[in-house]
Amino acid sequence: MKNLYIKDLKEGQDFIDFFIVRASGVKIGSNGKKYLDITLGDKTGDLTAKKWDVSPSEEPALEAIKAGDIVKIKASVTVYRDAKQLRITKIRVAVEQDGVDPMHLVKSAPESGEEMYDFIYRKAIEMKDEELRLMSTNILSRNKGKLLYYPAAMRNHHAELAGLLWHMKRMIMHAEVLVTVYPILNRDLLVAGVIFHDIEKMTEIRSNEFGVSDGYSFEGRLLGHLVQGVKVIDELAKELGVSEEKSIMLQHMSISHHYEPEFGSPKKPLFPEAEMLHYLDIMDAKMYDIEEAMSSTEPGEFSDRIWSMDNRTLYRATFGNVDDSNKRED
Repeated sequence: MKNLYIKDLKEGQDFIDFFIVRASGVKIGSNGKKYLDITLGDKTGDLTAKKWDVSPSEEPALEAIKAGDIVKIKASVTVYRDAKQLRITKIRVAVEQDGVDPMHLVKSAPESGEEMYDFIYRKAIEMKDEELRLMSTNILSRNKGKLLYYPAAMRNHHAELAGLLWHMKRMIMHAEVLVTVYPILNRDLLVAGVIFHDIEKMTEIRSNEFGVSDGYSFEGRLLGHLVQGVKVIDELAKELGVSEEKSIMLQHMSISHHYEPEFGSPKKPLFPEAEMLHYLDIMDAKMYDIEEAMSSTEPGEFSDRIWSMDNRTLYRATFGNVDDSNKRED
């Protein structure tokens, strides 16, 4: 049974409870001793944890722990470099008799997968461009089953149940506003770009039905979702008889939306919708991380360090309309 949630843990607190494993591995410290380096999560967030001085007798069981496992731990809450961390004294994989409901441990998007899918599919149906509508509705309908649970990442932004749909939906919401601000933008092309830009995350990373990823696929490691996306767009466009111009422009949006070569993009955006797609993507990713940090920060306090924000700590104001509508409840 789940009693405590990550967002409520305080420095110095000792506890025993269940968590889902996000990542795990036994490593060797600078002192030559082995330790367990593990990331644990529940529906309110993730925390890194350590079990120091792993003995030879403990090592096989700890090495067997993998992403997606549910574990029971005895631990204390510490602070390291301005971020909460758990110091584990005991850990074991949960058994059926523990009676743990996985849904209490799984972080999920604030809306259901079905609701978000219907919203996105409706936006695709509304496209006036017949070819872009055909491409978008086909890729969505063919992947509906996986889209309903797939995360958008292993451990970064939108790494949660139906996180990929949540990322898509909010990008489309922004896109529909911005095309009215900047009339130069083609609404259908931009929305299609949003739908396709991360669609191959479902091939790049592995995930169980709870949206928990245990790593990258073979193809994902060697190609990545940008290149995989180009392949899918090219094949689908040929199958559906879509014009070469639109196919290549969608492929370009896929390979350019990370913007920089060091982040996987061999080309920078070369038309307005591709440029805007990059900004929509980075804005939603960063705002997701900011929302997560603010949801566990009291008014008048600073957040834990946010890795995607250059390890900055952000301040939460004591005034104004602080919207917690997307904050996950117990």
